[in-house]
Amino acid sequence: MRISDRNWMQVERLLAGEDRAVLPLGCTEQHAWLSLATDSILAERVAVEAAEPLGVPVFPVVPYGITPNFTAYPGTLSLRIETLIAIVRDVLDGLAGQGFRRIVVVNGHGGNAPVRGFVHQWLAGHPGHQVKFFDWWNAPKVWAKVQEIDPIASHASWMENFPWTRIAGEASPGIAKAPVDYPNWTHLGPRAIRERLGDGNFAGRYQRPDADMAAIWSVAVVETREVIAEGWT
Repeated sequence: MRISDRNWMQVERLLAGEDRAVLPLGCTEQHAWLSLATDSILAERVAVEAAEPLGVPVFPVVPYGITPNFTAYPGTLSLRIETLIAIVRDVLDGLAGQGFRRIVVVNGHGGNAPVRGFVHQWLAGHPGHQVKFFDWWNAPKVWAKVQEIDPIASHASWMENFPWTRIAGEASPGIAKAPVDYPNWTHLGPRAIRERLGDGNFAGRYQRPDADMAAIWSVAVVETREVIAEGWT
């Protein structure tokens, strides 16, 4: 359930029997022909669909992440590492203070990886709490399904091209992009990265049939639900 669809009295009643909560993390960055909010849209949506049958509340997605390499692309906004960690710290502190003891951070952006280390640090100072940091997009079952459909999958390619990340009136190219050498460009800075990367796709086709995307999404929802439901003490 979305917290945005509830009032405080409903949440108070919920807390009488439920101490789990979900916090999605996203980003606002270039995704070639897809929405700049792709990471945020996907993280929140998979969290909501996964948590709904469990009756676990999903808080609004944090829409900004760590993406300094793409800041030469208009619309991309990057937080400092310490800023994102401060946001997550405050949210976790708030959740803990209200009685949430088991929290899943559903992450939709690889650049947010420093938060994983911070979560371990936070837990050391909060006995009795449990927090999982979950990268939904490269989780084992999701990634296996992606590889089964098309092994050439990357940032801003077909694997992120869902009906809900597309921009109305903007058609993705009907080609496959040759892999680029992005890992060896990261020291060059945002402008040079944009010059070399072009539209933003790292490699592969821009779009695949919706049936393929539905198959991946189904796996993603189930795998995320397992993380929310299982493995707690």
